[in-house]
Amino acid sequence: MTDLAWLTVAEAAELLRGRKLSPVEYARALIDRIERHDGKLNAFLRFTPEIALEDARRAEAEIARGAWRGPLHGVPYGLKDIIDYAGLPTTAHSKILKDNVAAADAPVAAKLKAAGGVFMGKLSTHEFAIGGPSFDLPWPPARNPWNRDHFCGGSSSGSGAATAAGFLPAAIGTDTGGSVRNPASMCGVVGIKPTYGLVSRRGVLPLAFSLDHIGPLTRTVRDNALMLDLIAGHDPLDPGSSQHAAGASAAQLDRGVKGLKIGVIRHFYTRDMQADPEMAEGIEAAVTTLAGLGAEVREIQTAPLNEYLACNRTLLTSEGFAIHETWMRERPQDYGALARERLMAGAFVRAADYVNATRLRRKLADSFHALFSGIDVAVTASSMDPPCRIDDPKAIEYTYARQARAPFNITGGPALSVPVGFSKAGLPLAMQIVGKPFTEALVYRVAQAYEQATGWVARHPALSDQEFNLDAARIRR
Repeated sequence: MTDLAWLTVAEAAELLRGRKLSPVEYARALIDRIERHDGKLNAFLRFTPEIALEDARRAEAEIARGAWRGPLHGVPYGLKDIIDYAGLPTTAHSKILKDNVAAADAPVAAKLKAAGGVFMGKLSTHEFAIGGPSFDLPWPPARNPWNRDHFCGGSSSGSGAATAAGFLPAAIGTDTGGSVRNPASMCGVVGIKPTYGLVSRRGVLPLAFSLDHIGPLTRTVRDNALMLDLIAGHDPLDPGSSQHAAGASAAQLDRGVKGLKIGVIRHFYTRDMQADPEMAEGIEAAVTTLAGLGAEVREIQTAPLNEYLACNRTLLTSEGFAIHETWMRERPQDYGALARERLMAGAFVRAADYVNATRLRRKLADSFHALFSGIDVAVTASSMDPPCRIDDPKAIEYTYARQARAPFNITGGPALSVPVGFSKAGLPLAMQIVGKPFTEALVYRVAQAYEQATGWVARHPALSDQEFNLDAARIRR
């Protein structure tokens, strides 16, 4: 069962298609793992083993008669609980929506169903994708599989924790200021914020309409590309949806990086903010690895990090309050304290400030995209610090703000978080690989070359306390 827990989507697909693995056997193994261990991690808000076994039996029958649907056929997955799955509550981890049963599938959920995926349940989030980790909500916050006393990132917290813990090979999250890439960074998995509009947001509770993205979290780059290809595509009913052709994210995976030009946005994590030394060391070692693989690496300069962060904050809080204004007036007591505080900030943003932020956004995006006339991709920090303790609100508030993810919600292009090693305490380190809009295939190509040159993805957290202590000692650099 341990081997099944760590199968990648691609590996599982090969075994399932060749009928060397039963979808039902696979689902039961992960169900047992979740039942034994999720009480320590709280990755799931609603665990659905009955639906999973029904999906698995259907997949098994279809595969037996040669009706192969593709790489997710018979493979388990989960959804962040702001994404509608027909017949189940979409709670956003909030008392306000605890009885909010979805009438229809979000297009993302519908696509994963059509691909033959095995649905394992709805995953923890920060309340309304902004308020967390919180202990004053109907359900507890998710914890980090590498050390349950530590923060797993958010707001797609359960998606990161479940993937890292071997509960699922893939999960879907959302990203408005870094909410896919933060848990990917904190949990040592791969997570992408794709180009704005590449994946439909319909049927997904919004946080900020102009910044929201949907993206997958997986344990490998190849799996991430496979999952993105399954969920991408134009949706005429989503006004932000792009008509850009989708479906070729994995096309360049194995071409290597020789001759590619990579720009390092070093000032984000050395001058604009000083990253934790272990995080900076991990990123610099990754840059050296890419250069050793044949990439042409040089440092590049963008606008200061704080300009991007201020712009994102103004847009996000304004749009977030506009969405929540009625509930904030009528039932503020039903929010957790963190969500209420963060959303209420938008009530005090002037219209002039919002308009000026939209103008600044265009300027920042145009300036950033112009850099790609001389480079293929950029790399920089994701989080500035390794995961802190989950029971230290001051540390969480401090480290949450220390990030370089929000700039790429402003620019709109793809940004991928990939593991770059572990701290001395055995906690994950990460960097971002960033491209201009609709260059996901190129971003994945660079990430794949790095992943294959290192061994980070082969390391997994052990979930008993005794095993964790042994594992932490073993993986120290």
